[in-house]
Amino acid sequence: MQKYSYLTKLIMFGCILCTVPVIFFGILSYLQSSNEIQKQVNRGQIQLLTQMNSNVEQILRTINHAFDQLVNSPVMAKVLSEPFTADDFMLYKDLRKEISNTQSFYTKVEDVVIVNIKQDWMIKNSGFYTFSDYLHHFQIANQMLLPSSTSWVLNPSIWFYSEEKANAAACPYTISLVKKLPDQSLDKYGLAFTNLTTCSLAEILNYTPRESETIMILDDQERILFHSDPGMIGKYAINTEFIKNPSVLSQSSGQYQTEVDKQMYTVTYLRSSYNNWIYLSAISIDSLTQDSKQIGRNTLVVCLIIVAVFVIISWLGSRQMYNPIERLMREVGGKSPGGGGKRSNEFDIISSQVQDLFQSKNKLEKEAQQHLQQALAYFLIKMFQGKVRRGDLMEKMEQFGFSGILSEWKIISVITLQIDTLENTRYGKEDLELLLFAINNIIEEIIPAGVRLPPVFIEQTQVTMIGGDQPSEEFNGFMFKLTESIQQTVHKVLGLEISIGISLPFTDPKLASVAYREGLEALKQRIHLGGQLIISYANINEGKHQLNLDYPYLTESELLDAILLADEDNARQYLSNFMKIIFKHEMPPQEYQISMVRLFTSLMVSMQESGVALNQLMPRGSSLYEELNALQMTTEIEEWFWVRVISPLISIYRDRQNSQYHSISEKIIDMIHKHYDTDLTIEQCAAQLHYNANYLSGIFRKETNTTFSDYLSAYRFNMAKKWLTETDMTIKDIAERLRYLNSQNFIRSFRKLEGVTPGQYRESFRKRGQ
Repeated sequence: MQKYSYLTKLIMFGCILCTVPVIFFGILSYLQSSNEIQKQVNRGQIQLLTQMNSNVEQILRTINHAFDQLVNSPVMAKVLSEPFTADDFMLYKDLRKEISNTQSFYTKVEDVVIVNIKQDWMIKNSGFYTFSDYLHHFQIANQMLLPSSTSWVLNPSIWFYSEEKANAAACPYTISLVKKLPDQSLDKYGLAFTNLTTCSLAEILNYTPRESETIMILDDQERILFHSDPGMIGKYAINTEFIKNPSVLSQSSGQYQTEVDKQMYTVTYLRSSYNNWIYLSAISIDSLTQDSKQIGRNTLVVCLIIVAVFVIISWLGSRQMYNPIERLMREVGGKSPGGGGKRSNEFDIISSQVQDLFQSKNKLEKEAQQHLQQALAYFLIKMFQGKVRRGDLMEKMEQFGFSGILSEWKIISVITLQIDTLENTRYGKEDLELLLFAINNIIEEIIPAGVRLPPVFIEQTQVTMIGGDQPSEEFNGFMFKLTESIQQTVHKVLGLEISIGISLPFTDPKLASVAYREGLEALKQRIHLGGQLIISYANINEGKHQLNLDYPYLTESELLDAILLADEDNARQYLSNFMKIIFKHEMPPQEYQISMVRLFTSLMVSMQESGVALNQLMPRGSSLYEELNALQMTTEIEEWFWVRVISPLISIYRDRQNSQYHSISEKIIDMIHKHYDTDLTIEQCAAQLHYNANYLSGIFRKETNTTFSDYLSAYRFNMAKKWLTETDMTIKDIAERLRYLNSQNFIRSFRKLEGVTPGQYRESFRKRGQ
């Protein structure tokens, strides 16, 4: 319901009170003579407009239904999601078929236009176009700015100029049903238009206006879609003489009177609930009420005079009564109700302004509290990091309201909490910050506010200062009980395993940064103790001598050899053995880090000597040393060495071997064939080929399925049989040439392999030749 200012109400009340009796008696005769005629006309006009609305909406709903089937069809989904060009003939043919189903004689659809702005193409009746080359592509693309994904819009027909009807320009405007595509997606990058010419509305309405009657259809922007005068189509309703103020059409239906060319008209309108179009009929009152015309004129003149007089009187009196309210409005900063926009009662404005003042106050208090919490967290982080000057520390504590509880604490400790691992949990690394925030909330619920400062998290560590007035032994027991409760609650609520480090007790809050470092140092004990720990800094190496570790060089050498030979199973076993040897001793975390760095350095040196580039292991450009130093758990360190270094190196060496082994074995065989009659050894081959002898022996065995010495002996034996059958060389000469120490050793070896002596073998061969 429209609201009026209090001043307007006063004036209206005075005018009504003074003029209603006069107006009532003055217009009684006019109403009696024209009332019945007007009623009949009004009812007839409402029925007429209802019928027009029904005819048009039936066509529009049919078009909308058919258009929905088109835009949601599989063909449309395909052309929108996949690259589509003029060369896709079959897809274009299928799309044209779907479009033709939308157009029918009954719906009067003139054209269907599909635009894909992302892929820069447009399809309409006249064919396929590159959208950016189309003359009116900018205007069409602006339809994406429509507030709704489906809209009925009046557009110039020239935007959709069709080459199929190059001479048809009788209808300058088109009614377009615009849908943003894809229909079911939030990311809209296409448009679909189904165009209905405004000229076809006359056929749909199927109505001939009476004399002095004007029929109009307005869209939701109050532009004229249909008019008895076609030249008015496309203009705004305000440009017509029947609608001087669009606010008269604010209801769903109604009637009003207006004057056009000094002639009064009764205007009946009906607003469609489907698309908010307005159907309007204007008929001259003179043509309907000829008999009461004179009475109406006289009554109008008298009423206008009386109303004018009493309006002036009411206005003057009301202004005097309204002055106090106006002053109060200015004090609270309210806008004048008559200043345009939606009018409101002055008392509503005053009430609203007072409520706004209270809301602004509450909002400012809330924002100030949020900023205070952020400043407090920032201060605590700086305090734990040792970046707050000692002189400012207690002053800041007092500003944040902690001086009271600090004065009650006789003993203080800092706990540091870290998540052990996210593996085998439902979380990822991207959830780490959110998990620490959740742990903060758990700590705030478990630890009473009077014995702690607000918890904060620094990088990946949650830090809390806790204090109390108990003796030292009771406080230590309280701390372990409290940390156990935190650990159990986090595991129960979040399903995470955490470790907690407890600093040494202290009394001066200025030592908070030292305590924070002690907590971090305690957490490093996870490297040999495992995860899910609660460990106090006081227990680190308490009463124990440190062990000087003998570095396992042999295991490291075996590991490096297995990697070079691309022996994945042995490499994995040697790595596991190396880790067991290192971590079976209890040492400070720094000692473990030294051993890990030594192993890593040996791997890097071996890799460099083999000609493997470092970027083959680090395609992301990260630092492997930084990754290694960041690891805290034994299992994580072993898995890191295997995944990030050893396994990639084995893959590289295996690829090399597949191409090099065959070549190396062929070179060794060639050397055997050329130098079989010398004291040839695998070491000589290795020296000549510049390889390690054990490495070459392994390669030769892998490629030939036999050892170097067995292959050499077999080849010499074959040469011996050849000389026995093809030459007259003595057995002694053959034995010497094949590097036997004496002929008897050669004879024994030959008999062992062939079952006969060399002489018997030569004799049997010659007998077979005869």
